[in-house]
Amino acid sequence: MEKARGGMVSESQVEMVEVVLPNDANPLGNILGGKVMHLIDMAGAIAAHRHTRSVVVTVSVDNLDFVHPIRVGQLIILCAHVTRAFHTSIEVGVKVYREDFLTGERRQTSSAFVTYVALDEQGRPTKVPPVVPRTAEEKQEYREALARRRYRLAAAARAHRRYFEKQKKETNQ
Repeated sequence: MEKARGGMVSESQVEMVEVVLPNDANPLGNILGGKVMHLIDMAGAIAAHRHTRSVVVTVSVDNLDFVHPIRVGQLIILCAHVTRAFHTSIEVGVKVYREDFLTGERRQTSSAFVTYVALDEQGRPTKVPPVVPRTAEEKQEYREALARRRYRLAAAARAHRRYFEKQKKETNQ
């Protein structure tokens, strides 16, 4: 089966570039956080698609902080790549940069790890090929992805438990 062979991290790499326009900005002239989140999801999904060669859906986004603003007229650059594949899910790292196109100065503004699940033709989760890390940095990200996954799963279990306990209480009243 072709999917099982595994893929190198470099095969999933994505770089997206857009000019920040006034309709993408708040009244202060900074790109809207929701627009950045949308672009992170798009860049991450493309990387996940490249690796899995299947439809993927977003399951979670790790902590997202906006460290530096991106102003109207600057470039927003998103760099994404797969960090690790599990059974049906895949983690993608996305870094966001701003670039002043006049000076060429580039500065990282945010980053996130996004988890996707691959789906088959019937919309059910399907097995994904393994990731084959080659460089020292890729191997480190690969190892760290397992710890992030464990943390995400534990946090999701706590959140779901609280939600369903609340729902149960409301239906029993």
